[in-house]
Amino acid sequence: MPIFSERSRSILHTCDPRLLKIFVAVVTVFDCTVVSGHRGSHEQEDLFRRGLTKVRYPFSKHNSSPSLAVDVYPYPIDWKDRDRFHYFAGFVMATAESLSYPLIWGGDWDKDWQVRDNVFDDLGHFELIG
Repeated sequence: MPIFSERSRSILHTCDPRLLKIFVAVVTVFDCTVVSGHRGSHEQEDLFRRGLTKVRYPFSKHNSSPSLAVDVYPYPIDWKDRDRFHYFAGFVMATAESLSYPLIWGGDWDKDWQVRDNVFDDLGHFELIG
């Protein structure tokens, strides 16, 4: 059974308890790594300048404390395997639904179940709705 590394656990603990519950359940079945939880102003603005986010500080759900967003990737990460990211996201979304925690995924921002109509893909990004 997969488990989170100490680093992933530490990052995940900067997030809302609902995100923690979702991903603790996910990792028992699908190995993954947590890359980003709460972000301060410097980190958010750096990611914005590099084009890795479209949202400036303090308007990202990553900027709240605890964070209402988390970036988690299937492990090991293979940036070229888009299908695996989609498969992982489906598993995460189903897990969240089973816990009654509605999420938005960065591969389907408008939640229309179409994954090719995004202007900006953020395939490891998950955020709580509301």
